Amino acid sequence: MDSSAPVSPPPAPVSEDKTVAIVSYLTLIGFIVAIILHSSKKTQIGAFHLRQMLGLILFSLGGVIPLIGLLWALFLLVLWVFGLIAAVKGEQKPVPVFGAMFQKWFAGAFG
Repeated sequence: MDSSAPVSPPPAPVSEDKTVAIVSYLTLIGFIVAIILHSSKKTQIGAFHLRQMLGLILFSLGGVIPLIGLLWALFLLVLWVFGLIAAVKGEQKPVPVFGAMFQKWFAGAFG
């Protein structure tokens, strides 16, 4: 027998499941589904992105103001895209401008 047979590398560390993080950004219904999924299997990345999306949802209520509402909606759309990209990459990267505040304000949520 040849003892120089290649040894398989050790398994890579399993990264946290990104499903909750990604689903949380898919409309209000997706956010609710993500909360339900997160309640059965809590992950740090899931909680992080649920808090980010909760902040974006609450801030979207400011978009009902005429004229300013359109600019606000476009601004929040850009933040939403940043959040979704971070979720897909599996990163806990806060959305620009408000992300750090969302984590602070909702620190007790989804833990």
